[in-house]
Amino acid sequence: MSAREASVPGCVIHGAGDLRVEDVPSPVPGPGEALVAVRYGGVCGSDLHYWRHGGVGDFRLREPMLLGHEVVGTLVAYGSPDTAGPAGGPRPAAGASVAVHPATPCGVCPECVDGRRNVCRDTRYLGSAARFPHVQGGFAARIVVPAEQVRALPAGLDPRRGALAEPLSVALHAVRRAGDLTGRHVLVTGAGPIGCLVVAAAKAAGAARVTVTDLLPAALEYARAAGADTLVRADDPDDSGWPGEVDTAVEASGVAAGLDTCLRLVRRGGVVVQLGMLPPGQSPFPGNLVVSREIELRGAFRFDGEFDDALRLLAAEPAFDALVSAVVPVRDAASAFELAADRSRSCKVLLDFGAAPAG
Repeated sequence: MSAREASVPGCVIHGAGDLRVEDVPSPVPGPGEALVAVRYGGVCGSDLHYWRHGGVGDFRLREPMLLGHEVVGTLVAYGSPDTAGPAGGPRPAAGASVAVHPATPCGVCPECVDGRRNVCRDTRYLGSAARFPHVQGGFAARIVVPAEQVRALPAGLDPRRGALAEPLSVALHAVRRAGDLTGRHVLVTGAGPIGCLVVAAAKAAGAARVTVTDLLPAALEYARAAGADTLVRADDPDDSGWPGEVDTAVEASGVAAGLDTCLRLVRRGGVVVQLGMLPPGQSPFPGNLVVSREIELRGAFRFDGEFDDALRLLAAEPAFDALVSAVVPVRDAASAFELAADRSRSCKVLLDFGAAPAG
């Protein structure tokens, strides 16, 4: 490898407000690993938290870290000719368009053994400060990941739409935590990218009606594009769209007021799924309603096998394209993060790392 090829652009967070696009070493895959030339990376809410606050919840930056866990690109090479694909099955060939599953569960903890790898107590997740040293993320022109985490994009799935696979997987997992939605009326509080994808996932799961609340008209319009039936201004108690009662609610805003709304509007014996990450510490909520109405309050965290289902759903539904509001060159990452943080102007913002480099 020449000196010119020895580094690639990456999007590195050094602390609150300190986001830099800088040259990072171009990695070389070892045994069991795959080298991916990243094309698109989706800016997630957790990336914005690292940028704004220097951490997410209780996870604080202690060293510079490549951000990003929503990435698609081209598979360049494997580190070993004997590397197997997902679950030992066929592996994508070099040159294939691929998405990267960002989680590496430990496989041996009680949660993994119980089939709940998404809550593995010792997982590694791209672009996460939960461990130290941190797990470096996917916002670089080339990354190395465990080969079993690489998934070929289904035929006909454009990589730009495929970049939604990770957040759609989160939404699919939340919907599955809610139970059978066939014929149900579902409330979603929060019309950010995840909330909009929950709308699409609920519809795909058979929900008869989906009502979405948010403070911003622009965000609600993205929810409409995702398939919402009724849009409600969360700050307007007189909005005619407010439902009298819903069967199931998914809280996707990450604020206590959203959880309050879900618990007050779900029917007796209904299910509320808390998907949005609430601020660290205590959050007030009407717990008496959980008791007196026998409401089931369930958490939803990340995903596991839903990643493959998300890719299939994205391939089948071009309407997801409407949720990608901007594609910004990685060299302009600062403006991309500013745009992604402004929900009045954007839904999902992608970083563009350019055409795949030659192998």
